[in-house]
Amino acid sequence: MLISAGWTRSLCQVPDTIYQTESLAIVQLSNQVYQHISYLQTETFGHVPCNGMIVMDHQEAIVFDTPTDEKSSNELIQWIELNLHSNIKAVVPTHFHEDCLGGLNAFHEMDIPSYANEKTIEFARANEYAIPENGFTDTLSLLVGQARLYLYFPGEGHTRDNIVAYFPQEKALFGGCLVKTMNASKGFLGDANTASWSASTDHVLKKYPEVQLVIPGHGKSGGAELLSYTIQLFQTP
Repeated sequence: MLISAGWTRSLCQVPDTIYQTESLAIVQLSNQVYQHISYLQTETFGHVPCNGMIVMDHQEAIVFDTPTDEKSSNELIQWIELNLHSNIKAVVPTHFHEDCLGGLNAFHEMDIPSYANEKTIEFARANEYAIPENGFTDTLSLLVGQARLYLYFPGEGHTRDNIVAYFPQEKALFGGCLVKTMNASKGFLGDANTASWSASTDHVLKKYPEVQLVIPGHGKSGGAELLSYTIQLFQTP
């Protein structure tokens, strides 16, 4: 199993892998929050599982980070429509790497609007990737069903454009690749600002101190301890 029962919420709910194929897995983390997992073949780190988040409310959904390619993205879109009975209102790549927007064209072909940091749009264009449609700078609020969620650029870290997404209704944060799972290494640093990474993660923790569920870009989900671990990992000695 890619996801273990190592994280338990205060209500003793255990993450449940409710869908699994060779290209896509979906884990239910709460009533309204799901983690999607797809896979990226890399030269340095091998076959890497990559996380995203789905938030739903009143038969609407928003997806954070696409699966890594269009095939698995189409699989995810179909699963949401058939199993959550929800219309996908938006997709949000949290930075410009392939594990965040590799399947973006599949969403665009379904007329699903995309939102991203203006820097993500800039970097995607420069690298000839699929380009998100709607940009913002520091913060953006989106409506899903009758609930609000918030996009936030806390500063540079894994990349110069990395953002996080917070869903207050479930106290759930998608940290993306800014946030590390417990005991993880620093990982890929080719586009990183390691000098700012710790401070940027601290900004997230201070902005959302009530957070209970944190989904990192790779590895197991957890709680606020993932933010604390990431801060410590990148602190300058």
